[in-house]
Amino acid sequence: REFILEKARAACGCSSLSLRRLLPVLEWLPQYSPRTQLLGDVVSGLLVGIVAIPQSISYSLLANQDPIYGIYTNFFCNIIYAATATSRHASVGSFGVLCLMVGQSVTRHLQLAGYGDSSTALRDNSSSPRNGTEACDRSCYAITVALSLSFLVGLYQILLGVLQMGFVAVYLSEPLLGGFVTGSSLTIITSQMKYLLGLKIPRHEGVGSFILTWVDLFRHIHNTNICDLLTSLVALAIIVPVKELNERYKERMKAPFPIELLVVIVATVTSHYFDFQQRYKAAVCGHIPTGFRKPTVPDISLFPSLALDALPIAVIGFAMTVSLAEIFGKKHGYAVSANQEMIAIGLCNLIPSFFYCFASSAALTKTLLKESTGSQTQVSGLVTSLVLLLVLLWISPLFYSLQTSILGVVTIVNLRGGLRKFRDTPRMWQLSKLDTVVWWATMLCSTLVTTEIGLLVGVCFALLCIIFRTQRPRATLLGKVSDREVYEDQATYKQLSSIAHVKIFRFECSLYYANKDYFKAVLYQKTGVNPVLLAA
Repeated sequence: REFILEKARAACGCSSLSLRRLLPVLEWLPQYSPRTQLLGDVVSGLLVGIVAIPQSISYSLLANQDPIYGIYTNFFCNIIYAATATSRHASVGSFGVLCLMVGQSVTRHLQLAGYGDSSTALRDNSSSPRNGTEACDRSCYAITVALSLSFLVGLYQILLGVLQMGFVAVYLSEPLLGGFVTGSSLTIITSQMKYLLGLKIPRHEGVGSFILTWVDLFRHIHNTNICDLLTSLVALAIIVPVKELNERYKERMKAPFPIELLVVIVATVTSHYFDFQQRYKAAVCGHIPTGFRKPTVPDISLFPSLALDALPIAVIGFAMTVSLAEIFGKKHGYAVSANQEMIAIGLCNLIPSFFYCFASSAALTKTLLKESTGSQTQVSGLVTSLVLLLVLLWISPLFYSLQTSILGVVTIVNLRGGLRKFRDTPRMWQLSKLDTVVWWATMLCSTLVTTEIGLLVGVCFALLCIIFRTQRPRATLLGKVSDREVYEDQATYKQLSSIAHVKIFRFECSLYYANKDYFKAVLYQKTGVNPVLLAA
């Protein structure tokens, strides 16, 4: 208790130092140089904003929300992150894995509340948020759950940051996060297949949802909407090659070609002109309102039932944000505070929960784009928000005829990075068999069981690997490199000389009670000297 109070007092002090620590914008903004930094920030912010438009809409479906809420999320969190973060290059917003977890939680609570499943987009944006007196339809209740969930996620992350527990991210190893992202990517692709095929099947949750969804897909394959299928295939045939070319020639290109936005625009115009919805029964986004809605308060009555759901979302959210911030901080030579990043992403979830936003975090694709297009400071995030503001005020109704199959394609294409991890597993096995086991265990559990259990299993496996490595660490004999006072592992380097009557033994771990017996056994084995036998 004293520890918590001490950390809270240190973080919540009213001094100017505490204020600058909470709002890093007060540190870097007075030093901002428009002459040298503004151009890079504007170009980067515009490009990220253009990419964020189709992703905001497509990831909303993944989170089981109306498209407008995805745009709200990306708009608000970029403003807050620019003021509170220490990272100059991390780009926050809707992230596929988090949207999947939000969507799973929302679907469970919709079912508990008695709302039937809907495989189409939630189009009715006219309902008021639930306040206990007004009727709340399915769409309204879905965002009500998401707001309460986002509030709890932000609260958890802020508490971890205030208590200076940024070191927790260290225990979420790269194999663990990689396996989790790949497993979640497979689950996301599965959930989006019904949009590509134009099928109306229920959204399965819980253990075995991955397999049950594929069973339903094959069971209803004869009901495939040919218009949606052809649109999806054409979009895939266009987007994937262009994205590959963007990656292959990214060093030569000043900016990647925004193929996703172009496909979305062309598909929307084509769908509207040929009236795909009426002629071919194609599923479309429907009405997307303009402007902002009146702020609301998250439903406190949902907090007890959402408390556990929010925990893994908070953990994955801060782990992705902190890891990306540290990677690009080291690359560009500036300091990043893990604790402040946790507070920043927590504020990006807590404050927007009053403005119809669901949980967000740093996203790898947009972060790479932001860094590669010349971002200099957090101002680029503000430019991204300005682009989304234009969509919110004037452009969003134009997406009425956009097919949901196109949004599914956009979502799936952006998951290619997670699937490419399969190619790295043979190399990973050569480097570390334990890390490979962690990757596969996390990936399989995240895919075949649930994302939450997959994360838990991954953490348990990672901790067991740490214990195993300290209990049975590597032990070697050292030999001398000729003509040098350097000693290396005799098992790795063959041409080493030994010193007569001397054995140099190296135990690559601290000695403690759990490995003392192994230490003695391997010492006797390597040196060929057993004091017990000598004494006898």
